[in-house]
Amino acid sequence: MRNKITEQLTRAGQLIEHNSFTIVDNEAGDHNYTDEQWPVVRRMIHASADFEFNGLTRFHSDAIRAGLQAILDGRPIVADVEMICVGLSKPRLNHFGVSSHQFISDDDVIARAKAENSTRAVQAMRKAQREGLLENGIIAIGNAPTALLEIKHLVEKDGVRPALIIGMPVGFVSAAESKEAITTLDGTPWIVTQGRKGGSTLVVSAIHALLAKVEQKP
Repeated sequence: MRNKITEQLTRAGQLIEHNSFTIVDNEAGDHNYTDEQWPVVRRMIHASADFEFNGLTRFHSDAIRAGLQAILDGRPIVADVEMICVGLSKPRLNHFGVSSHQFISDDDVIARAKAENSTRAVQAMRKAQREGLLENGIIAIGNAPTALLEIKHLVEKDGVRPALIIGMPVGFVSAAESKEAITTLDGTPWIVTQGRKGGSTLVVSAIHALLAKVEQKP
């Protein structure tokens, strides 16, 4: 069954994307991902032209199931930066009743970050918690390691239970460490990229892969 909602809008665009996926499949060669996981990794490679994500991408054993269920349930996506919300296809999200949220530039977030000598990313995650968006939601972190570490704190100390954490911050200060820390959480599914590599584009591509998978469900 061919997807409709999660496809490119024109036949030409669809052919380009499908041919790109075929190239990725052929050049990637062998991998250790399941049939459920590989479409996520493939789309991440497609978005970045970086085959190192075949190996750098790690999945909690329940990540795919949890992500698909969250989308089916219309749970919100909470991002660390606006770039993720802008990159996500609004028609695709709307079709599944999913909303995306980010608070990084809100005046109250900036004020609290200054007052508490923390980062805007930390305060944005705390605001998302106050708004009731983290529970059973999809957390999408592509830029700020401090946001990912705050999510870990909220899970462990406050009992917050996201449906899925997609942790792929890029950078040099705490990026690798924050992603490794997320993999130690008990009972909270995650998808992460190991090391310094990551970015908002990868998070968007991972979510789009999950949306496409949901559309394929009978």
